[in-house]
Amino acid sequence: MSVTRTTDPDLIGFDPARLARIDEHFGRYVDEGRLAGWQIVVTRRGEIAHSSTYGARDAEAGAPVGEDTLWRIYSMTKPVTSVAAMMLWEEGRFELTDEISRWLPEFADMRVYSKGSVLKPYTVPAVEPIRVWHLLTHTAGLTYGFMQTSVVDGLYRAAGYELMPPPGVDLAGACAVFGEFPLLFQPGTAWGYSVATDVLGRLVEVVSGQSLEAFFTDRIFRPLGMTDTRWWVEEADAERLAALYVPDPRTGRAVRHERFGAVAREKPGLHSGGAGLISSAADYHRFTQMLLRGGELDGVRLLGPRTVRFMTRNHLPGGHDLATHSVGGFAETIFDGVGFGLGFAVIDDPVPSRLPSSVGEYYWGGIASTAFWVDPAQELTGLLFTQLMPSSTWPLRSQLRQLVYAALVD
Repeated sequence: MSVTRTTDPDLIGFDPARLARIDEHFGRYVDEGRLAGWQIVVTRRGEIAHSSTYGARDAEAGAPVGEDTLWRIYSMTKPVTSVAAMMLWEEGRFELTDEISRWLPEFADMRVYSKGSVLKPYTVPAVEPIRVWHLLTHTAGLTYGFMQTSVVDGLYRAAGYELMPPPGVDLAGACAVFGEFPLLFQPGTAWGYSVATDVLGRLVEVVSGQSLEAFFTDRIFRPLGMTDTRWWVEEADAERLAALYVPDPRTGRAVRHERFGAVAREKPGLHSGGAGLISSAADYHRFTQMLLRGGELDGVRLLGPRTVRFMTRNHLPGGHDLATHSVGGFAETIFDGVGFGLGFAVIDDPVPSRLPSSVGEYYWGGIASTAFWVDPAQELTGLLFTQLMPSSTWPLRSQLRQLVYAALVD
């Protein structure tokens, strides 16, 4: 499958010379050694206006990025899981206000951290049960062990749940453990980036009667023609997988992280709805086009258009932004002027975010610096793929938006 340009950019409102600045700018990251390589796709009105690759998918092997390179998309799995859940919602299988303990009893009678230490936390009863919409909006009170911002994430780490689960744990087992931890806050009162989407993936399994892997394949990947998206890379495709890098703390140059990168070549014991997928630019392009078209692509409909519009509105209490409701810590988004919908960050006001975006634009990214956004107002999508952890290392996402919108001249 190809992601080559399908039209002249000037026919859909782009200045070709200004689009060329994208490659010039991001090429410097590779030339200076800060990235090994990258792939960028920009579309408008269903046409690919700009598609480019640069640098190496494997710098040590001298292997260039190709159109078919496979990328670890990590948290860009979350929107896929959210779409899966809302497909079941459209079938009437649950309501967004339902308590998740109806299907996942380990989350009944939750308690909330109040004070104390990892060794001796003091908790109080949750006054509100965790509901389905709390999982979709990251307002359930769950957290991530790698956050390093609270006693609760310390409890996750102490149990072996930091960035990855302990060996031999499946999704059901992980959720059973998550249900034993106190919540970081009362459900629905704040926003905290968390394992909520992993729990949502388990909900999909129980409600559908399928594994998350089977549901994704049968209901999303195969219908959309996403033939490259998978949970691990087998030997036959190993050469297409990009290597994973981290910045050298002294020089900022990209250094290979083979120990963590090798995980993508192993069959996982846990299919993480929050961070498990590997994909190609062509595949994720099809996923974003489905969203932009209101849940349908090439005659295949996954969601109704009203559902997509509902998912991509700000669902935070009072319509406030993440700056008001976030408990802090790492997240794949800025906070000012940004709300959160059912699986996506949503631009409510581009001025506080200092990004030249449109109201109603929605997006997410992955910890290895991949990113996407969908702008319904401009009928535009943007995709960035590279493999540098963490995603906060360089301002790649904001710079790509800056360059894309500067090239939009109609």
